[in-house]
Amino acid sequence: MTAARNNKAADNRTQDGFVSSYLLYLLAAASDAASSQFHHQVRDAGLRVPEWRVIACLFDQDGEMITRLAEYSLIEQSRLTRIIDQMDRRGLVQRKTDSADRRRVRVYLTAQGRKVAATLVDSARRHEKQLLASLEGASGENLKHALQSLLQSLNR
Repeated sequence: MTAARNNKAADNRTQDGFVSSYLLYLLAAASDAASSQFHHQVRDAGLRVPEWRVIACLFDQDGEMITRLAEYSLIEQSRLTRIIDQMDRRGLVQRKTDSADRRRVRVYLTAQGRKVAATLVDSARRHEKQLLASLEGASGENLKHALQSLLQSLNR
């Protein structure tokens, strides 16, 4: 469902209905609408959304192993391996054997990948700032903290 259809559907629901006040619907609809806005910038930069997730994760922690990268980027591991292969061929990432355990492979941003990542992370931060500024009477930092706490409790 596109963000525009989500917004229209949300407008047509009563405020006291189950779905319109259901936490999981609200989280999914807000994520879909906000992500849709930013993903236009990702595609304009020549990336697919899963590639953006990989680049953003590596921007935070360059040299991740694929298992951890799959978890952090919310991409199934076998699909992520194919994405990494494509990104490697495009010169965005490279694989290197782990010096401590030669059976492990780590993924690193190339210079080109770091440049793309820095540009898009700056754009993502600006987009996030706009989103948080649009909240009525709520603190964006409080919302982020609440969501982080929720994720921690769900992952226990």
